[in-house]
Amino acid sequence: MGALDAGCFEEELENGVGLEEDVAEIGCESGTTDSESESARAIEDAVRVLLQGLGEDPDREGLRRTPHRVAKAFREGTRGYKQKVKDIVQGALFPEAGLETGTGHAGGAGGLVVVRNINLFSYCESCLLPFSIQCHVGYVPSGRRVVGLSKLSRVADVFSKRLQDPQRLANEICSALHNGIKPAGVAVALHCWHIQFPEARPCNSNSTYPSKLDMQGWIQVLVSSSSGVLKEEKSSLWDDFLALLKLKSINIERGDTNLSSASSWCPSRVIETSLCNGHCARSPKNGKTSSKTGVSHAAMMAAVTSILHSLGEDPSRKELVRTPHHYVQWLMNSRSSNLDLRLNGLSKANSCNVVDGNFTCLNEIQSVLNIPFCSQCEHHLLPFHGVVHIGYLDKQEGKCIERSVLQSVVHFFACKLQVQERLTRQIAEAVYSIFNIGVIVVVEAHHLCMISRGIEKVGSNTATIAVLGQFSTDAKAKGLFLQTIADNNASEG
Repeated sequence: MGALDAGCFEEELENGVGLEEDVAEIGCESGTTDSESESARAIEDAVRVLLQGLGEDPDREGLRRTPHRVAKAFREGTRGYKQKVKDIVQGALFPEAGLETGTGHAGGAGGLVVVRNINLFSYCESCLLPFSIQCHVGYVPSGRRVVGLSKLSRVADVFSKRLQDPQRLANEICSALHNGIKPAGVAVALHCWHIQFPEARPCNSNSTYPSKLDMQGWIQVLVSSSSGVLKEEKSSLWDDFLALLKLKSINIERGDTNLSSASSWCPSRVIETSLCNGHCARSPKNGKTSSKTGVSHAAMMAAVTSILHSLGEDPSRKELVRTPHHYVQWLMNSRSSNLDLRLNGLSKANSCNVVDGNFTCLNEIQSVLNIPFCSQCEHHLLPFHGVVHIGYLDKQEGKCIERSVLQSVVHFFACKLQVQERLTRQIAEAVYSIFNIGVIVVVEAHHLCMISRGIEKVGSNTATIAVLGQFSTDAKAKGLFLQTIADNNASEG
């Protein structure tokens, strides 16, 4: 999602202001064929059905261009279907007279070449959510030829820009390089991270989540693939490959890869019902409507099937048969709700309860840190996740609101289509309605739209802040709270 709420600029965009970056409208992009324009429009129509199924109005500010953004992201994220490896490696093989015709060893003539830390993303074929990839590729040259190093990452990118499974992705990269550059052997190792479904985490006040903004708590898998001399059991080249990775603190031991079965990779494969946010995923066969709009689960599933078809995939492929159900299941965690957050019944605890070292009282400043959340960006229908830090002023020293209450507040506002700026403000306003002396809220989050579209900035994160009451005028109090967050993050490494 962007740093600003797109809804504020809808009118300007429609009047032609600031259209430089969006001039490439679907159907008008340079080089776009009629069939591509038609498939893009089909994706947009499908997204509108999904928004209606979530109880949303596709024409409200902030959502008017969401179908376009989602369609564009899906098309960019699956552009690999239209790319060919031979077009990449053709002309990228260079003679190297110093290489022997035979197979050498790492550091010797004809030795191993390894490109490490290629950051990629792909769309999970089981649930259509992006997953992060750290890719390492090695090969042993043959025929006195070497390949341009950038081509290794470009070939990996071609296959990552398809609906994928980690092991198949590794196999396809390996096979394509082996057939494309004719080396003596190829090695591919992938470290993949998949975001957890909210259903995979308990939704009570005693829930335990990772507190740091990293990949902890994500589903992780290490997979590998090899060919030629790197596949030979008696060859030491695979050990050399792992040793060269270790030089960059990439620790993969022989036998580490392929430990996670396919069934445990995507959490959607083992979680068939939604337990968070009070929404149960109904079978598409029951025909029950998901909202007052009359859009049924069956219609939402049909919309996802249409998206798969428009991307050039076969929805009847066995790996994709359950994908519409899984994707709708994920989206239903953001279903629009008519429930109100009732704060007048919230009570204060008699004392400050220390919870995992993340609950602190600094005189009159009460701090509750690292409340985890996962929400859905309304601009791209992609997850963003992170932690919320809440500080408030209470003149009655030692009277702190229970952490579980603030967790409920965060959960209430996160479980809907959101933007981080609005989420931060809404949490601050809700807490301020209880403690109207002063409230400060800081949200730190990773956005999957930052890695899966546009600039593809892996590892970036966004921080937002909202201050109300005395915190807006008392720089010392605000600074003290922010320092508390910094100290806490430093202590956790």
